[in-house]
Amino acid sequence: MQRKNTPESVGKVAIVGRPNVGKSALFNRLAGRNIAIVHDQPGITRDRLAAPCVRGVRTFTVWDTGGIGGAGEMELTAQVRTAADAAMRESDVILLVVDAQAGLTPIDQELARILRKAKAPVVLVINKIDHPTHEDLESDFARLGFAIYAPISAAHGRGISGLLEIIDSLLPTSVIDSDTPRDPDAPTTNFPLALAIVGRPNAGKSSLINSILRDARTIVSELPGTTRDAVDIMYERDGQPFLLIDTAGIRARSKHSSSVEVFSVMRAERTIRRADLCILVIDLTSGVTGQDKKIAGLIQKAEKPCLIVLNKWDLVKPKRGAKAEMERTASATRDDLFFVDYAPVLIASALTGENVEQLFRLIADVRQAAQVRLGTGVLNRLLRAAFEENPPPTIGTRRLKLFYAAQARGDEERTLEPPKFIFFVNQPKLLSETYGRYLEGRIRAAEPYPGLPLLLSCRARAEQV
Repeated sequence: MQRKNTPESVGKVAIVGRPNVGKSALFNRLAGRNIAIVHDQPGITRDRLAAPCVRGVRTFTVWDTGGIGGAGEMELTAQVRTAADAAMRESDVILLVVDAQAGLTPIDQELARILRKAKAPVVLVINKIDHPTHEDLESDFARLGFAIYAPISAAHGRGISGLLEIIDSLLPTSVIDSDTPRDPDAPTTNFPLALAIVGRPNAGKSSLINSILRDARTIVSELPGTTRDAVDIMYERDGQPFLLIDTAGIRARSKHSSSVEVFSVMRAERTIRRADLCILVIDLTSGVTGQDKKIAGLIQKAEKPCLIVLNKWDLVKPKRGAKAEMERTASATRDDLFFVDYAPVLIASALTGENVEQLFRLIADVRQAAQVRLGTGVLNRLLRAAFEENPPPTIGTRRLKLFYAAQARGDEERTLEPPKFIFFVNQPKLLSETYGRYLEGRIRAAEPYPGLPLLLSCRARAEQV
């Protein structure tokens, strides 16, 4: 029987520790990819990140929490501690990470005191044992009193296999499906739909996720740029799995104050590329800014499905004529973001929850539209009519000729894939950008495909003589 690895059927492992001990490096090592930002500035990871670890015998979900204590920005300290406490409460195994080269600190001792009361087993992970000559540094942490410990180097991969063996032995049998060993190459079903929540700093991205979850899962603060990493949150709604990705706010590059912000923007851009659908959150009190247009451009360039959420409606909602104002605002937004005019616009308030429920109705509409296929006969008739009514321009001495068109079949495992149309033509480079937009408009007149970009591809075919 194929093992089903879902958040409910696998173990949960929390990584905790004071700032800058290498929690994020360990998280990335266990996850097998660079998800958390690794930087020598303390307090970079403020939110908790989650990812599956499939490197060991058993699959488990690993949590990377914000650094506890001494991270600066005292306004956030209590929230970071709350996030770490929540991860500890929900986990089957706790990894307390310490820095061997920095030695034992009072914060390490305080955390050890708290964790000794935890119900879940605690593994003392002595990090930064980068070389055999560092092994003598382990003895300094014996006074913490943990019987289970693992010396490792997260940066260099030393000791990770031993740590995985320890974790496997500590996972409760109730979360282990022992019928069949995991086959990492076996196909899985019911993939979660990855939703990237993107936008400028302080537009309300984390608040929107909290409103969806009805839980203060991500850290919300008036300080711009609170979310520096992309935070992955599994969410199930009406039996449908979703992966909510809360990204760092995207600023103009000229305004970056540190290399960490540069990394955050790069991570947000990568998040757009790995998402199935992007939700662009715009602050209604500011209106559509140049930076909003740049972010929309990133989504367009990545050829991703898109929804637009105009947030903070509660701050601008008029006492009278609210419906007319919403229609006017939505129309103005579509005009400003004309290059992603296929994206439905939702006006909502993450703070009050107004209209947030409609977001998933729109997502369902986009998913349904992605399954629509234009029949080959219908497609070719409407394109021939388009060519006759508005012939393509002459480029040099030649004009584009269309011989045949078809809608490509998508990936059956993906539930949300933009429709792709293949045109067999005399010479692909004769399709200008302007004429391509015209043909796209004619296709959308027959089938709107809300939220979906249309991908047009030309292939050369010899002319029949």
